[in-house]
Amino acid sequence: MRTGWSSKRLGDVSEIRYGYTESASFEPVGPRFLRITDIQEERVCWDRVPYCIIAPELLPKFRLETGDIVFARTGATTGKSFLVSDPPAAVFASYLIRLRVLSDIRPSYLSYYFRWGVYWAAIKEGSAGSAQGGFNASKLADLEIPFPSGTEQERIVAILDEAFEGVATAQANAHTNLQNAHSLLDDYLKAVFMHHGKKWVEKRLDEVAKFSSGGTPPKQNESYWSGKIPWVSGRDMKSTRLSDSLLHISKSAVDGSSTRMAPTGTLLILVRGMGLAHGAQIAELMAPCAFNQDIKGIHPEPGLIPRYLLFALRERVNSSGTAMSNAAHGTLKIDSAELVGLTIPVPPREYQQRVVTRIDSLTEETQRLGSVYQRKLAALDELKQSLLHQAFTGKL
Repeated sequence: MRTGWSSKRLGDVSEIRYGYTESASFEPVGPRFLRITDIQEERVCWDRVPYCIIAPELLPKFRLETGDIVFARTGATTGKSFLVSDPPAAVFASYLIRLRVLSDIRPSYLSYYFRWGVYWAAIKEGSAGSAQGGFNASKLADLEIPFPSGTEQERIVAILDEAFEGVATAQANAHTNLQNAHSLLDDYLKAVFMHHGKKWVEKRLDEVAKFSSGGTPPKQNESYWSGKIPWVSGRDMKSTRLSDSLLHISKSAVDGSSTRMAPTGTLLILVRGMGLAHGAQIAELMAPCAFNQDIKGIHPEPGLIPRYLLFALRERVNSSGTAMSNAAHGTLKIDSAELVGLTIPVPPREYQQRVVTRIDSLTEETQRLGSVYQRKLAALDELKQSLLHQAFTGKL
């Protein structure tokens, strides 16, 4: 720490308070009611924040003011913070903690401190042992904060503001380039399957493929879950090629339950689950596998290259307005009748192979570019942490 700096407990330089225990109301009565979910990318769209009915005498106790900092104190977002600026009449929910500066320390200086890796290490350590995560007001109050003079704090904030603005611009450019890399493949798929050649024919999926269903062996039979046969579920559907899975079953499980084996070359399509939020999830089996009831097996006819059908079907499911819908319990599903009735553009086999070769080449290039931009984003995150480390150790 730089000479002339001190270290103070956060609880000694600020007021720390839990939020108001009440349910949000979407009737336009009372103040806004800030929740963890309203804080997105360090911003709050106040017009979307619900309201809260609160007794007038309690409002001053829980009101948010410019310069307040709120923290998520539980769950997956524990430690996430937000510096309040020009809020409307608003209070904060009980699973947030409000920090209000009482002495000569700048809220913006503290806000940067709460992005530093040292702070996050303290959050992780303080949350250890809790299944839901959690960091209470007492632990927050005990945090030791580097405390330079007010002038020095303002100098540090000015430097960080300028540097972080530049980093944010670089990050935005990297994200744009990453999206552009992914759009290379999407644009090609649309071009291929929207503009057919003369020898192409449109066929229903059930005209060019057969189908099979999967199942789950009883969990209570331990012998069913001690084998080496891959058993594919929705969480395995993260690639267009599959040869293994997280869970494995025995041959007796295949023989004695509703699950089925699918041979190499089968396409597996996820027909139920939140994985569909990212569009159709389809994979080609590179080795025989079993699969569960949330997945349907598709077995192409001999004249159809499985990998060509994979991409054609994915494009048709994603562009269809009716194939995907919500199940009764809220998860997404692909309707079986809609699926088998989808029309697939079928060109001559040699053209199918050219399409597959081109798609695989574009996929490889997309992944290469994606890796480049992911590394750039990681480097920018490291740069921010380096700047914060210099700032709070007196080296900036």
